[in-house]
Amino acid sequence: MSLSTRRAFGEALVLLGEKHPEIVVLDADLSKSTQSELFAKKFPERFFEMGIAEANMIGAAAGLAFAGKLPFACSFGCFLTGRYDTIRLSVAYAQANVRLVGTHAGLGVGEDGYSQMGLEDITLMRALPTMGVFQPMDAEETRLILEYLVSTWRGPAYLRLTRQNLPDFPLVGAVFQPGKLRCIREKLKSQRVLVLATGSTVEQACLASEILETSPIGLSVWNVHCLKPFDEATLLELMQGYSLVVTVEDHTVVGGLGSAVAQVMAQVSRHPRLICLGVQDIFGESGKASLLYERFGISGAAIASRILHEFT
Repeated sequence: MSLSTRRAFGEALVLLGEKHPEIVVLDADLSKSTQSELFAKKFPERFFEMGIAEANMIGAAAGLAFAGKLPFACSFGCFLTGRYDTIRLSVAYAQANVRLVGTHAGLGVGEDGYSQMGLEDITLMRALPTMGVFQPMDAEETRLILEYLVSTWRGPAYLRLTRQNLPDFPLVGAVFQPGKLRCIREKLKSQRVLVLATGSTVEQACLASEILETSPIGLSVWNVHCLKPFDEATLLELMQGYSLVVTVEDHTVVGGLGSAVAQVMAQVSRHPRLICLGVQDIFGESGKASLLYERFGISGAAIASRILHEFT
């Protein structure tokens, strides 16, 4: 079933709230958009509407964490990271057990335009010591990551979610392991290409694989749901069997998934070539999401075209 990861988050949080009374939710006047309103309706006494004041919300969330609660502070990703100094000191430096939930990630918000797009949030959150950074590819992975963040993870974490619906990718032979890269699709041919995608771009990478079905290029599509801590060991072992590695993200390529992969590959003297697809150090635009994905080179067709170009 096609579902946005923000909706999956809202539904899963209600179920977890029934089992974990320590969970509290804060929102900055966007509960309908972030889907935290589902929790508010079920547990009104554990929901705090903070108004259009993200900095205050983040500080309050840190205080609740130190009082023994497990706070989820929700807003658009671009608005949360706009209060970076508060996150840096009150959450990351203080090592507060806070879950920051940034919805409406990337170009996928479409016509809302750049002012609403979280396009630099992964970069900013990855730069903070103690901060975990997670981005699910579909509804089921959202639920699994959320369970992990409630039951196991300790310390600050950032969860990046989509506005648009995403298709489900059923588990076929690859069991979900928190923090580990996961194979979604593998087609081994004479020209072996490893595609690492995250969030909404997993769908686009799989579309690229379908487009190249009749070509001699075989794409292995792997999902990266954890941007930090990054699964270095799996990547270092995996990349040895490929001639080209391609990263795809609905985010700036400066400091995002591509940068994380480059940092790992630079540790060894011999490695495949790397191409980083995403927003190329420019601002986003307003327009239909599918057209923006094509324009910025992260649609299935654009990914396939770029890979074909590398072998012609």
